[in-house]
Amino acid sequence: MPERSFQNISLDLGNYVATLTISRPPLNILDIQTLQEMNEAIESLNKKSGIRVLVLTSEGEKAFSAGVDVAEHTKEKVKEMVEVFNRFFFLLEGVDGVTIAAVKGAALGGGCEVAMACDLIFAADNLKIGQPEIKLAVIAPIACAYLPRLIGASKANELLLSGDAIGAEDALRIGLINRIARLDNFEQELQSFIERFSSNSLVGIKHTKKSIRLGLQNSYPQSLEKIGQLYLRELMDTEDANEGLSAFLEKRKPSFKDT
Repeated sequence: MPERSFQNISLDLGNYVATLTISRPPLNILDIQTLQEMNEAIESLNKKSGIRVLVLTSEGEKAFSAGVDVAEHTKEKVKEMVEVFNRFFFLLEGVDGVTIAAVKGAALGGGCEVAMACDLIFAADNLKIGQPEIKLAVIAPIACAYLPRLIGASKANELLLSGDAIGAEDALRIGLINRIARLDNFEQELQSFIERFSSNSLVGIKHTKKSIRLGLQNSYPQSLEKIGQLYLRELMDTEDANEGLSAFLEKRKPSFKDT
């Protein structure tokens, strides 16, 4: 069911799944107002319980998003644009559930950054993804932070320094996306993909995401120690962790409460 009315996006809540749709076809350009609405939607979701999966998608097949409005990169507007844009990524990082970018067509510039900041990218076979900022003699701050971590320095250097876009097969090969679906069967394949995650406990998802971040932020063995403490001091005090273990031992399906 729809959550509330926005001008440039929509937010729908289903059974454990929320869908945020950018609604500015055909290119779904991200201007300050759109980003502010996206931030408001994410903030509202972070206050809700029971959302195991957040899907970020857009209207149309031509572009997930061709990026942030170039007119708002000008000296007069860029400070506000960067602040609003950066806030989106801080809020997205705070989502406990699995975040999935469902991408059709072009994901360029800020559109690529929004997609890569999600936990997973589910892409149509007409994908064109890249960071063309260098062609305008500017940089892509979020991509500079995310891409080397996602695909390694060598491939990140190639994409960021050339500004070239790549297709779905190349993006899958270098590990930038997780799955390719045929455009004519996109929604059906997306639903099957979502179900792999929405059936899991939010408790397990949340603590796994926290553990992954600890692994990325700390060197071994400090990361293992921190993750071990999270397991013992936080996870094992939850109902779902104990229910999952009990269900396995009792050979039954677990009944998770996301607590």
